[in-house]
Amino acid sequence: MDWRQWHQRYDDPDSALSRRLEAVQAYVRAALDGAPAGTVPVVSLCAGQGRDLLAVLEDHPRAADVRARLVELDPELAATARARAPEQVDVVTGDASLTDHYDGFVPAELVLLCGIFGNIADADIRRTIAAAPQFCRTGATVIWTRHREDPDLVPTMCEWFEEYGFEQVWLSDKDAGFGIGVHRFTGVPQPLVKGQSLFSFVPGGA
Repeated sequence: MDWRQWHQRYDDPDSALSRRLEAVQAYVRAALDGAPAGTVPVVSLCAGQGRDLLAVLEDHPRAADVRARLVELDPELAATARARAPEQVDVVTGDASLTDHYDGFVPAELVLLCGIFGNIADADIRRTIAAAPQFCRTGATVIWTRHREDPDLVPTMCEWFEEYGFEQVWLSDKDAGFGIGVHRFTGVPQPLVKGQSLFSFVPGGA
């Protein structure tokens, strides 16, 4: 997969990816709107160019409260995010599956898992969801994406989120042309287990 070419589809306003981005950004905005007073920690795994978060921070009234860690393996995509990021957003060029990258930024108020679940094995999806309580403080929002092609794993993923202490806030329709889930963590945060690798990419579509 040429991820730089893949990201160019964001610039086509008629593409499904562009419409997915708009929906993700709307829920990022909603999560920041509802965040408690004080610092708002955010982590984004496989952040790409950081569009999910950075565009929202440009005009959001809580932008100065956000302290974020974005992790992206591709150095060119990470450099694009870094050039656009405000001072309080840290962009790391590295393997987003490694839990060590999030030490000091979790438990977070907002966790972005976009562009991951369509590119990893089912077992890795479940492993990542099972680890999500390590990333979330109580009440945190998790926004994730996954295609809805058959066999559609999304209903099972929602069951996994529920199993690990999350309640569903919103799920895009199967015929929307993209898949987005929004879940809220209602459980008790777990300590971050460093040294873990949660997933590895396999051929597929985000």
